[in-house]
Amino acid sequence: MKDALVIIPALNEERSVANVIDSILSAASDVDIVVISDGSTDRTATVARKAGAFVIELPVNLGIGGAMQTGYRFARDNGYAFAVQIDADGQHDPADLPKLLAHARNGEADMILGSRYIEKTAYRSSRSRRVGMLLLAVLVRLAVGYPIKDTTSGYRVVNRRVIELFSTSYPYDYPEVEVLVLLHRHKLRVLEVPVEMKERQAGSSSITMFKSAYYMLKVSLAILLEVLRGRRVEKGARL
Repeated sequence: MKDALVIIPALNEERSVANVIDSILSAASDVDIVVISDGSTDRTATVARKAGAFVIELPVNLGIGGAMQTGYRFARDNGYAFAVQIDADGQHDPADLPKLLAHARNGEADMILGSRYIEKTAYRSSRSRRVGMLLLAVLVRLAVGYPIKDTTSGYRVVNRRVIELFSTSYPYDYPEVEVLVLLHRHKLRVLEVPVEMKERQAGSSSITMFKSAYYMLKVSLAILLEVLRGRRVEKGARL
């Protein structure tokens, strides 16, 4: 067994998941892959197995948080030293995976975060999305005390300490931003590394305008509550 497990949460991604798996294995043959079919109603699980991945089929859709925690528990129970999150839609470039894993294996941080905003890349987003990302970056900086530029990136590598943590404590839905605050609370380190992002290979995103609004409200409130919690702890310590 390899020391690193790539976790791919997938909901009805039969058209892209095989290409993603093939690309990962071409870029980094020293990893295992597990696809978490999150209540898919298409051939996602069958296609992923044929492509060479382990597959866990969830009977109902748990959302990205539930799917990822399932993957982290699989990594924990099977003794992996590192776990990688890669999306099934082909937006994360596996060519960057060896670089991210190298930083993790060198012990440079507990989470290596693939960032679109450290260096200039070809990635482009809508104006409203950029505004939302800027707001989240400001809130996260208030919570953790240092800047994280790409708070919503789902391309990330974590070590064994974080695998253990995420196996037992992980936000239920839209977790990417909240886990950065969770890591800070447990005194775990995050390092941003520049990566490229691609366009979705097939299908469409499950995040609607309504879900985007809900996401921003939920995550903003969660971070603000964490900021207030941190200030109460600091005040108690001074007393």
